[in-house]
Amino acid sequence: MPISESEFSRIGLFGSLPGETLRRLSKRMTRHQITAGAEVLDEGAEGERFYVVLSGMLTVTQEAQGERAPLKPGDYFGEVALMMNVPRTASVRALTPSVVASCDRETFDEFVRPLFSD
Repeated sequence: MPISESEFSRIGLFGSLPGETLRRLSKRMTRHQITAGAEVLDEGAEGERFYVVLSGMLTVTQEAQGERAPLKPGDYFGEVALMMNVPRTASVRALTPSVVASCDRETFDEFVRPLFSD
């Protein structure tokens, strides 16, 4: 099931993208249903994908700093590993049944990375 533009419009990071760019990005994203308790990212693993939260709540944990603020719809994660070319800096696990959308490194570099350079 493709990601709808209305789902993407709730992602603050994408707010500055023109409609056509948003449509192209949404076609390259993959939707994932995550069950409560399931791990999405493992700290220290290689980072290959960027994620946005469409629904549900996820917890972020860092070995050195413990639990961070939860992620909710409109939040995103996975950008640090892709931006800095380092292993994952945190683990992410679903607190509730959740839906996330993700893209690969190539899509991230083309559409998302430029949003962080402003």
